[in-house]
This record gives sequence, structure tokens and C-alpha cells, in this order.
Amino acid sequence: MEIEFYGATERVTGSCHILRVGGRTVLLDCGLVQGSHDEEALNREPFAFDARELDAVLLSHGHIDHSGRIPLLVSRGFSGPVFTQEATADLARVLLLDSASLAERDALYHRKHPRIAADRRAEPLYTREAALRALERFRGVPYAERFTVVPGLEACFRDAGHILGSAVLELWLSEGDSRRKLVFSGDLGQYGHPILNDPETVRDADAVIIESTYGDRLHREFSSTLDELGDIFRSACRSCGNILIPAFSIGRSQELLYLMATHFEEWGMQEWQVYLDSPMAIEASLIYWGHPELFDREAAAAKGDSSLLPTLRNLHFTPKVEQSQELNARRSGAVIIAGSGMCNGGRILHHLKHNIPRPECHLLITGYQAEGTLGRRLVEGAGEVEIHGRSYPVRAALHTVGGLSAHGDRDDMLRWASGFENSPRFFVVHGDPSAKESFRTAIEQRLGCRAGIPEPGDRYDFSS
Repeated sequence: MEIEFYGATERVTGSCHILRVGGRTVLLDCGLVQGSHDEEALNREPFAFDARELDAVLLSHGHIDHSGRIPLLVSRGFSGPVFTQEATADLARVLLLDSASLAERDALYHRKHPRIAADRRAEPLYTREAALRALERFRGVPYAERFTVVPGLEACFRDAGHILGSAVLELWLSEGDSRRKLVFSGDLGQYGHPILNDPETVRDADAVIIESTYGDRLHREFSSTLDELGDIFRSACRSCGNILIPAFSIGRSQELLYLMATHFEEWGMQEWQVYLDSPMAIEASLIYWGHPELFDREAAAAKGDSSLLPTLRNLHFTPKVEQSQELNARRSGAVIIAGSGMCNGGRILHHLKHNIPRPECHLLITGYQAEGTLGRRLVEGAGEVEIHGRSYPVRAALHTVGGLSAHGDRDDMLRWASGFENSPRFFVVHGDPSAKESFRTAIEQRLGCRAGIPEPGDRYDFSS
């Protein structure tokens, strides 16, 4: 019985860990590495294991840095089931097909506009056809249902409160006379956040793999975040420009629309036209609204008969390319929510080209920006950025609103970790080096538990 740490050890993205029990091999997540060009090139490298020898995959949630390499896994010989929460199975279809479409478009662009000789032979990381083959392997399981993954391994999904369908994994391992329990946090949400329930407490474990994205910092009070958003919308209205919001299509977009609806008059939203300019976010929103059983009490009450957006009268969906292109002619009065959330692809790049050189416009960053991404460069104050091979001056007002993160902060994660009634051993992953080290120290000092930071390829033997 052992766990081998593979992805999200050197960086935040690329979640992937190997669990071995009773001669069987199971993967926990299989995510894309996101960030700089060199980092993303790692996605094409061979896996550190033979995909043909895997018996199953357990997927914590749908975000592409946790799910995005599953089509590659299937293409390279994996033929087992992918177990995940039911809503995640729904969202994965949207996410993986979109990821494949982006890869196909990027490859086509490089072939048509080569900058180096290799661009003329550019191929997508995987195709939509490969994504569809992978989706055939998905098996949706509801929260709180204990099930057999392989002989010697049982699992149960608990609500992680991060995005719709996100799960903490409870894993019971047995081999001969040995019995052990592993818990994998996946990504943990904030307590008291809109729409979804709080992360569910787990009471016991022998070992815990825990994320640390915000392990070295605290989010501001949510009430202060709401005040700040209201101030931004009201002041931006006076400057007569547009507001661009690079948003993650799953979770963040739905939360922003929900908040705009519930604070419609207070924030002066009637002065704006709101555009959800992302086919993926539009599809994901319909999936969100189709799972009211997963909402918290307030969101369930707000949903009413058909929608979470009962008062957002000025919301427009723009799924078609030509609709998105028409937005670039708008000089003022538009709130444009578009992917990708880290500005490393998607329609937001075209809107940035038309708006960031304009000082009357506003750029609202609402989530984590990985190292090497365009979003990170903007947050760090770049005066000029390159988009599609051309340089653009950054004159738009930049607002970074951290309180909207779908990730819990240090104290949220410590609150969840303190729910264990015994003293499990913690393995800290999924964070920048400083965040992991800070959070490891916090676990040891505040919870009195052993905590380590695994390196790629490190193994932990449960049976010892």
C-alpha cells in the first residue's frame, strides 16, 4: 500500500498521484500543467507510469489542471473507469471538449502563422475525438456513497465546496491484514461562500494529501470583497469604458453572475450590459442551474423555478464567434466575462487587445494567476504585454479582487484539516514553493501533526 507523488508537487497545476494497493494501480487526478510555454510543453512528455497498467482513475473535480490529461491517458492505453462525482461528470464533458478545441485551434494557428520551423508541423495535444473517447470511461457517483474502486480499495466522495461536484476523496485501503485510510482534499473551497456548501469535514485518516494554493495568505473578508466590487462597477460607469473579467468558466463565472443579480440595484448593474462571452461558461451555467440539490440554502432559495439570475435582466449569452467579435466595437458600457481565467488563451485575449490600451477601461482579476501566465504578468504590473505576437501597452485600470477565489485560504484549509479527530500525517501539494512551506509549518505548529512536502517521484508506504 503506497502513494507515489507525481503532479502538482513542483507547481500548483498538473494534479496527479499514483496509489498502489493489492497489486492494483489507481490514479488520483490527471491534470494539465498550466503556465509558461516551457511548463505546458511538459504535458506532451511521457507519463511516469504505464497508462496501460492503470486499473482506474479517481477524479476530484473537473478543473482542467486536475482532469485535462485524461484524454492523453486513454490515447496511451488506459482502458479502465474514471470515477467522479455526478456533477463533475457533467462538467467534464464541457471542459475536456473545450480543452481539445483550444488545442486544435492553437495548432491550426501555428501552422498558418509559423514563427519557427516546428510550427508548420504543430499538432494538438489531443483532439475532440480523443476527448470523447475519454468521456466514455467516466462514471458518475453521488456524494456520500461508498463504492468499490478495485479489490482492496473503497472510496467515497465528500463535498469540497470548491466548484460544482468538487470532492474530497475518502479512501479505504486493505491488503492482507493491513487496513489504512487515505484522504485526498482535492481543492477546498471557502467557508460561507455563495452558491455551494462549505467543505465537508472528515473525522479520521492515517494520511492526508492536502492542497496549499493559498497556504501562505488570507483572503479578505467577503463583505469587503462585495463592497469593493460595488465600488468598481459604480466608478467604472463614470469613466465610460468597458470592464473585462477574465474568469474561469466553471465556478467563477456563475458566482459573478449570481452576485451581480443579488446586488443588482446596489451596484448599479442596470447601467451595464453584461456579456457571458464563453461557450463553455454558458454550457457550465446550464449544468450549474441543473443541480440545485448541490446548492447552499440561500442559493437554492434564490433559484426559484428556473434560474439563479432572476433580476439580471441585462445578461446576454454570446456563444458564436461573430457575436464575440461584435463586442470589440463596443467602446463603453459592457461588462465582458470571458475565458480563460489566467488570460493564457480563449476569447479574453481578443478583448484585451481592444481594451487594455485604453485608460478608461477596467480589468478585473478575480482568481489565482499561475506563474508564467499573461494574467500573472498583468497582476505583477507589466506596462506592456505581448498577445498573438504583438505588443500592447497596459493603460486600463487593474483591480485584483482576491476574495472571490474558489480556493479556501490558509485558515479555511486549517479549519478543514483540524476536523480530523486523530493526528494523521499530512502531505502538502498543489502550491507554489513558498505557499507549501508556509502551510506545512502552519499544520505542524497549529495542529501538532507531522507534515511534509513531497518531491516528484517520492513514495509513502502505508503498510509500515
